[in-house]
Amino acid sequence: SLLLVLDTRFSDIELREEEGIPTEEFLESCYAIVPVLDKLGPTVFAPVKMDFVGNIKKINQKFITNKEEFDTLQKIVLHEVNAGVAQVRNSATEALLWLKRGLKFLKGFLTEVKNGEKNIQTAL
Repeated sequence: SLLLVLDTRFSDIELREEEGIPTEEFLESCYAIVPVLDKLGPTVFAPVKMDFVGNIKKINQKFITNKEEFDTLQKIVLHEVNAGVAQVRNSATEALLWLKRGLKFLKGFLTEVKNGEKNIQTAL
């Protein structure tokens, strides 16, 4: 059985009124999922993990350029939209979009497994 205890959970993140999702806590929660991908199947999930980690890093690189200005994900996206770089390849906005898709995929997969699907390929 797959039992994992995550120190940092998405459910623990407190949304900031009017400002949105705190960047640092969100990234910590994302990083906490990486070992889960190894446990699920280091080979099967290798591409997902690479993609996941790459997108986390892109957002983090933007965040560390100005932690106060970019303290929420919304502020990062708004900044990139206003600067006209949101749709540029490797932007933090693009990385966030793909990270969200990855999280949604992972949630769907884990839901299938939780509901009793034994075949990994079918669950995927």
